[in-house]
Amino acid sequence: MSDIVRFTISLESDLLEAFDRFVQQGKFATRSEAIRQLIHDVLTRQAWASAAGQASGILTLVYDHHRTQVQQKLVQLQHDSTDCVVATLHVHLDHDLCMEAIALCGQPSRLQEIASELRGIKGVHKGELVMASAHRH
Repeated sequence: MSDIVRFTISLESDLLEAFDRFVQQGKFATRSEAIRQLIHDVLTRQAWASAAGQASGILTLVYDHHRTQVQQKLVQLQHDSTDCVVATLHVHLDHDLCMEAIALCGQPSRLQEIASELRGIKGVHKGELVMASAHRH
């Protein structure tokens, strides 16, 4: 674990008030915890945008399992991407809808490509790729 370094920042009072509301609504223990989370989020987005190195994320899909061949297409695309698909969680939401959470790891551009292909399948109502982390080597 790295050393903790204390530093000071200057903010306008209205910005600090808005940030304190963010801290409270987000249930952060301290302002420092909120700042740490925001910095991690920005650095992760930056690493994903640069398409350098390895990254990980979760693709969440909601789809109608009654649509013709939607499940077969989802499974086939995942099998075609075994280099990046780490695991899949399948959840039955109701009689018609299913949700899949697909853990991905690999080049950011490749993960975005897989997400686009899976979201584009007919019968998929919603698909969202959330960046979990970027690994620096």
